[in-house]
Amino acid sequence: MSQSIVSSTNLETKSLVFECETGNYHTFCPISCVSWLYQKIEDSFFLVIGTKTCGYFLQNALGVMIFAEPRYAMAELEESDISAQLNDYKELKRLCLQIKQDRNPSVIVWIGTCTTEIIKMDLEGMAPRLEREIGIPIVVARANGLDYAFTQGEDTVLSAMAQRCPEFQSNGENTDLAPSLAVSNSALSPSLSALSSVWLAESPMRSFDSVRLRDRTADSELKLRRSESTSECKEQTLSKANVDPLVLFGSVPNTVATELNLELNRQGIEISGWLPSQHYVNLPALGKNVYVCGINPFLSRTATTLMRRRKCQLIGAPFPIGPDGTRAWIEKICSIFNIVPQGLEEREQKIWQSLENDLQLIRGKSVFFMGDNLLEVSLARFLIRCGMIVYEIGIPYMDRRFQASELEFLEKTCLEMNVPIPRIIEKPDNYYQIQRIRELQPDLVITGMAHANPLEARGITTKWSVEFTFSQIHGFSNARQILDLVTRPLKRQKTLKNFNFTK
Repeated sequence: MSQSIVSSTNLETKSLVFECETGNYHTFCPISCVSWLYQKIEDSFFLVIGTKTCGYFLQNALGVMIFAEPRYAMAELEESDISAQLNDYKELKRLCLQIKQDRNPSVIVWIGTCTTEIIKMDLEGMAPRLEREIGIPIVVARANGLDYAFTQGEDTVLSAMAQRCPEFQSNGENTDLAPSLAVSNSALSPSLSALSSVWLAESPMRSFDSVRLRDRTADSELKLRRSESTSECKEQTLSKANVDPLVLFGSVPNTVATELNLELNRQGIEISGWLPSQHYVNLPALGKNVYVCGINPFLSRTATTLMRRRKCQLIGAPFPIGPDGTRAWIEKICSIFNIVPQGLEEREQKIWQSLENDLQLIRGKSVFFMGDNLLEVSLARFLIRCGMIVYEIGIPYMDRRFQASELEFLEKTCLEMNVPIPRIIEKPDNYYQIQRIRELQPDLVITGMAHANPLEARGITTKWSVEFTFSQIHGFSNARQILDLVTRPLKRQKTLKNFNFTK
């Protein structure tokens, strides 16, 4: 009961309060990242190496039809594999050769599981040798249940894939000069031939001196135009050389990626690439002079790899979730490139005006995050901006360095909205959380699927947090999708009350 008393008093704080409990990680298995990564990387094949339990999870959780033929498979470990009676290398080679024959992917991603960790399978040692034999790149990612949240499976895969990206060459832009000159010369030559033909048609009986004079004039004009085109190409090349490339990391649907690209293009910022890219062969170049920026708060391991191993420069910004987060994300990137953003405030206000009907349903309502997918801080900040009161933000794992900008933005949003700053509890204990929920009586609890039905049976309205992971929530236009997910259980509860079917 002391835990509940502490929670009530902390609602009046005006600064962020971090606590850490010793609760279990009631969350999905990280190998579920296969479900969206194999769709994002279209020329890939994912091979999950685990037991039958992993296979049952993939079959039931992902729900793929038999005839869909997804680009992932399960390498089941039998008792003989676990007891080291069989040669793991030969079995994996046989499976990879079959994958190459049937699908011929550009890359095979091995997904390690809890079992491969426990029996100490040397996947990193076998992959380079097998890669040389079959001629297909093999990326090893240990997305096992020892992580804090299921979304960190993507973090593990992107961290491993970042080490396969090509090296950025700062002097590589000079190679673009020759093709541009060739195009300009070919474009000028038809105009010159047309000029000569017209002149000859008009004056077939010109004297030799006048012909030489006209030829010298045409040659001088051609040289002048060529020199001007050459100088323009050089200026364009130098201007591109002075702008460092920008790479965004995080897996989102192609429509969302296109929208974020267009938003930055409106501000005069070009995106050099995405990690992951739509095709493995188009991975972005990384290096010392490359700026990288994340779009999901659960990619801290990838950010560390990009900074330490690839020497990239990380842009710490709030994540583009909600109109306020998207605007802050773009403004931060613009500040790095010394660009004054244009029209963002008006764009954000239009989005808020279009959401007014949904905002009226949730203003003054309270929400409680139990913690599941590491999106809790960003979602809480957006809902506070919408007018909701957040009692508590439970989160399985918190990397304060990677989410520093988001945490600062959360505190700023609470002060601007004049609402109490919620407590942030890392690794929350569900027993104590239930006590706090009973005391605070929030209007909505965002939780994992394991706790949704028990809470509903106790008269508490819930929403599955996993739905936010699989929905399009990034960018200006997708703010309505977040509100649809939040308002749906509230509308359902209101409808039940009207029909006297209250719980």
